Amino acid sequence: MRNTRKAVRIDGYKGYGYRQRKEPKTVKAPVCPYCGRVSVLRPAEYVYGENTITEGSLLYVCSGYPGCGAYVGVHEGTKKPKGTLADSELRNKRIRAHRAIDRIVQAGCMSKSGVYIWLSGRLNLPYEETHIGYFSDYLCEETIRECEKVMENWNGNRKQCVA
Repeated sequence: MRNTRKAVRIDGYKGYGYRQRKEPKTVKAPVCPYCGRVSVLRPAEYVYGENTITEGSLLYVCSGYPGCGAYVGVHEGTKKPKGTLADSELRNKRIRAHRAIDRIVQAGCMSKSGVYIWLSGRLNLPYEETHIGYFSDYLCEETIRECEKVMENWNGNRKQCVA
């Protein structure tokens, strides 16, 4: 018996004889939430000068820089921003939030992915949106506060075990 079904081409199917259609991934430059200007992709040296940590790294910098002062890093090898543009105050809070998470991981309380799963529940955010690079001032403060509570409980429980 012969197969009489017609072959149907499925876009994106990786099987034999089919080529995967690649969609061009264009990244739009983020808009500055502070002044509304479009950002510009620049080498990190534009902002950091000689203090650039990773040579060749990129930033999206508000076109009003240095007056505005908002910028965000870019994922290595891409043009995808690591979050939203932030001024110095919000960048500082995001750094503090990352450090609070790092303390939990370094203490052995949770894995990094475990912290983000736990944090998404504590902040009532979908896991996919639990990314400090997108956090507001408020969410950074809440992250720091929740992480400090965990560390207090962790350290308190460990002291009780030793005594």
